[in-house]
Amino acid sequence: MATTSVEQLLSDLELANPERHALVQAIRQAILAVAPDAAERVMYGGIMFSAPAQCCGVFAYAEHVSVEFGRGKELLDPHGVLEGQGKFRRHIKLRDPGDIATKHLSDYVRQAIELEQVA
Repeated sequence: MATTSVEQLLSDLELANPERHALVQAIRQAILAVAPDAAERVMYGGIMFSAPAQCCGVFAYAEHVSVEFGRGKELLDPHGVLEGQGKFRRHIKLRDPGDIATKHLSDYVRQAIELEQVA
């Protein structure tokens, strides 16, 4: 469920970069398809999803949208799409809506939710 601050962030993004806005919306739909009861809130300049624990965040940049996983190092990466070298975090860069399927975003979101449920 989008809050007023999420709606404002999306509105601002649509004005600044309609292409990135469309990609963020498609990513939100993909995440909510896996976790229909997920809560959304604005944090760190992006949209954080909790289902019920925080599982991922979506951040729009000039050339791509990044889906960040706070415990991404613990995720299995059979498709080789996770990026990052941090102690815990990993992310998936998406440049167009087709990347949602080809990079198997739903699989990683599902894993992140399951990981938080056993924590």
